[in-house]
Amino acid sequence: MNTRKEKKFSEVWKEFITSQTAKGISDATIRKYHQVLHNISKYFDIDMPLDNLTKSSLEEMVVEMRTAGLAHNSIATYVRVVKTFLNWCKAENIVSVDVPNIKEKETVKETYTDEELDLLLERPSADCQFCEYRNWVIVNFLLNSGCRAATIRNIQNRDVSLADNQVIFRHTKNGKIQVIPLCSRMVNVLRGYMTVRGGSSTDYLFCDQYGGMLSENALRLAIAHYNQRRGVQKTSIHLFRHTFARKYLVDCGGNAFTLQKLLGHSTLTMTKRYCAIFDADIAKNYDSVSPLAQMYHPKEKIKKRL
Repeated sequence: MNTRKEKKFSEVWKEFITSQTAKGISDATIRKYHQVLHNISKYFDIDMPLDNLTKSSLEEMVVEMRTAGLAHNSIATYVRVVKTFLNWCKAENIVSVDVPNIKEKETVKETYTDEELDLLLERPSADCQFCEYRNWVIVNFLLNSGCRAATIRNIQNRDVSLADNQVIFRHTKNGKIQVIPLCSRMVNVLRGYMTVRGGSSTDYLFCDQYGGMLSENALRLAIAHYNQRRGVQKTSIHLFRHTFARKYLVDCGGNAFTLQKLLGHSTLTMTKRYCAIFDADIAKNYDSVSPLAQMYHPKEKIKKRL
């Protein structure tokens, strides 16, 4: 007899988290698992014995979420995580219950405008505080690489090779090491910054004012305050990733395969979403094929030749 079936849903969920932590799943994903359990508890009895779990009870959870007015994509996220948990349960021979997939709706990725980027990229005065200077360098770095906040926090001095115009990302979402190129502008910015920052090879590149590692919250607040002081109300670090993708595809003529490598996507699935939203091929030279532009195009009169 499998006594784990008699345990509460929440108790087995915590066993699932322990298992995933032991496998080396990222801290961010583990936090997400904890948060999802807390969130679904408002619409679902997480203290029920797991043996009482049915497909109907999971469908009722989804109905409760919809009735409460949760956004479609939020519900889809919760269901996806629950499905991951149930797949683990199935592999552990605990229960064999499934929940139907809920496909996320495609949304337009918000980005920083060029006007906002101009404000954020304006070099701070020479007598500014270290943190202001560091934040300016971080914004430059985000536009050079489009990396995630967690990656920014974990870069060490030794990971930057100015001679080779590249940086190594050892901390990535999929756990794979990435080597990312640095444009000449970024190399110059980093050369000046690293002289000021100093530190040993294993110290964090983008540190706090005492040389220690920036916490997730400290980085988020630092960029939020930096942006607002520059007159930019958008404060999301992840928006720089969307902005990088848009500008790379549309303004710089980049291709999906290279973008996939730069953003560290394991497959082309997410990269294709960026391509669908920021369709560079359609956007380029649209005046030459737009019916409206064609109607307004000046027509030349036939000149009489003698």
